[in-house]
Amino acid sequence: MSEVNLATVKLNGEKQDFILNKKNFKTGSRGYHAQGKMHIGEKRYQINILCVEIGSKPKET
Repeated sequence: MSEVNLATVKLNGEKQDFILNKKNFKTGSRGYHAQGKMHIGEKRYQINILCVEIGSKPKET
């Protein structure tokens, strides 16, 4: 079984884990991305997480 990459968001005392999926961005950079919804009390929030590997974009020749 492969390791799952998680990011934990803590907002107003509530915590929720989001699964980070590998992503190749349109710019050529590599990294991870997650999105989902989070309930805090009576409110719902849309969560988007981007993790971009610095220096992963191919050099232009």
